[in-house]
Amino acid sequence: MKQLKNHPYHLVDPSPWPLLGSLGTFTFMMGLIKWFHLNNQNLLFLGLFINMLVMYQWWRDITREGTFQGLHTYKVTLNLRWGMILFITSEIFFFLGFFWAFLHASLSPSIELGMNWPPKGILTFNPLEIPLLNTLILLSSGLTVTWTHHSIMENNYKQSSQSLLLTVMLGFYFSILQTYEYMEAPFSISDGIYGSTFFMTTGLHGLHVIIGSTFLMICFIRLMLNHFSSIHHFGFEAAAWYWHFVDVVWLFLYTLIYWWGS
Repeated sequence: MKQLKNHPYHLVDPSPWPLLGSLGTFTFMMGLIKWFHLNNQNLLFLGLFINMLVMYQWWRDITREGTFQGLHTYKVTLNLRWGMILFITSEIFFFLGFFWAFLHASLSPSIELGMNWPPKGILTFNPLEIPLLNTLILLSSGLTVTWTHHSIMENNYKQSSQSLLLTVMLGFYFSILQTYEYMEAPFSISDGIYGSTFFMTTGLHGLHVIIGSTFLMICFIRLMLNHFSSIHHFGFEAAAWYWHFVDVVWLFLYTLIYWWGS
C-alpha cells in the first residue's frame, strides 16, 4: 500500500528514462560524427529512434502524473513555471552568443574580409522574399497560439483545437520554406565567417522551430484527449511561452542577419 504524503511536493518515482535518454543522445551524437566522417547514417538513426521512444514514454508518464494522478499541485506547477522561465532564459543567452559573433564580425570587418560586409563574393538572400514570408508566418502563429490560450481559459474546445492546429501547421510550413531556402542558398556554411554565422544562427533557430512545433503538436493531441481545462493547462502554457520565445528570436534574426547584415 502506497504511503500517503503530507506535503504539496511531487517526489518522482524511480524512472529509467533519464538514463536511457542520455544513452540515446550519446548514440545520436556518435552517429553524427560517423555520418560526417564515414557518410554512414545507421548509428544516427538508431540514436534518433531511441530518443523518440524515450520521449514518448517519458511524456506519457508526466501526462499521467499531472492529468490523472493529480500530482501536479499548485506548488509543483509553480516550480514547473520557474523551471520553464529559467530554461528560456538560458536559451536567450545561447542565441546571444551567436548574435555576438555575427555583430563582432560585421560591425568591424577584418582585413582578411576585405574590410567589407558582407564579404566579397557572398551573394546574400533578398530579405523581402522568403525571409519576409517566414516572418509573417511566425507572427501569425504567435497570434493563433494566443487565441488558443484564451480559448482554453474560456473552455472553448472548438476554437482552441482549431487555432492550435493552425499554429502547428504554420510552424511546419515555416520549416518547409526554410528547407527550400537552404537548398537554394548561393553560399554554404564553409564560406567563411558569413556562412558559418548565418547557417549556425538560422539553423539553430530552425531546429527550435521544429522542437516548438512538435511541442505544440503534442499539446494538440492532449487537447483532443481532453487533458486541458481552464485551470489545468500548464503543459500548453509552457509550449506557448517557448513559441513566443522562438518568435522574438526570429524578429532579431530577421532584422540583424537578413535585413541589416545583407
